[in-house]
Amino acid sequence: MDVSAIDIRPDQKTNCKDDTLTSEEKTNSHQTTPPPTHTHPPKSTPFVDNSILSAMSWMISKSTSAGSSRSESVMSTKLWVLHGVAVAAALVGAHAYFYYRRSTTMFRSRVVGIIPARFASSRFQGKPLVQILGKPMIQRTWERAKLATTLDRVVVATDDEKIAECCRGFGADVIMTSESCRNGAERCSEALQKLDKKYDIVVNIQGDEPLIEPEIIDGIVKALQTTPDAVFSTAVTSLKPEDAFDPNRVKCVVDNRGYAIYFSRGLIPFNKSGKTNPEFPYNLHLGIQSYDSEFLKIYPDLTPTPLQLEEDLEQLKVLENGYKMKVIKVDHDAHGVDTPEDVAKIENFMRQRNLS
Repeated sequence: MDVSAIDIRPDQKTNCKDDTLTSEEKTNSHQTTPPPTHTHPPKSTPFVDNSILSAMSWMISKSTSAGSSRSESVMSTKLWVLHGVAVAAALVGAHAYFYYRRSTTMFRSRVVGIIPARFASSRFQGKPLVQILGKPMIQRTWERAKLATTLDRVVVATDDEKIAECCRGFGADVIMTSESCRNGAERCSEALQKLDKKYDIVVNIQGDEPLIEPEIIDGIVKALQTTPDAVFSTAVTSLKPEDAFDPNRVKCVVDNRGYAIYFSRGLIPFNKSGKTNPEFPYNLHLGIQSYDSEFLKIYPDLTPTPLQLEEDLEQLKVLENGYKMKVIKVDHDAHGVDTPEDVAKIENFMRQRNLS
């Protein structure tokens, strides 16, 4: 029986006949008032049209007077129809669920974390190998990154044999890159193309963030997986007042939809008083970002941009070329190591919190 084809109207006569009906019974039967039909089905029941069920109930009530055998037959038909509708609804629901699962879990699903590291830093030479409470800083960063649940693999990309030897010593995979890489993104791009497997997302984990939280890594990966129009994702946290005018602390402004507008070493936004506004939620950029792997492959070939060169910030080349960057805000005590003085600060922080 095709339920969707039933169309019963109040003035329509039934085709069912039974010679055993008396004249009075036929009269009473035709006087039965059918329930009103609905022009539009309720939104809460997308798979079952109430007008169909109402019409079916009316047909059954009219046929009841034909005798108990007739009633049992109609009731059986109704049960079969309702069973069929329920099964169809379940099948459609299951199909929708698996489509949803595929659309949310398969997009950009293969993820690699790359820690770019170079020895010849202009501000702090040999920084990746500096000892933080008895361990090389890059080892602490690698150990934290390994705790992220979204990463299928974590590797170190370096152009220095001393760093490579150190990393192999504590069990890290190492990809050797050229000395010509101008920043971490270019080093990640070269390393990506030397890996033996294909990945959809590359997470650039700064080696000078020895206390990076695995949840932040997972957060920016998921942000990129759920934002198809972005090719880049990163994280910010609240800026501390004492860091407002520190050029080593990069600031970020974001639009209402969570996309980056601008990054700067200066305080942004900057008001006309020339002072920080204690009521304004300034953002501090954290040294971690993820890229769509296809975008990362072309990143080195993009022409350097004026704002990128002026601020010396690789993120600005992405924005100036018209690409979108998704930003998440997290609660995180930023403890990046940019200068030798930062080493003592982070060790004191770790001692106070019994972090080994």
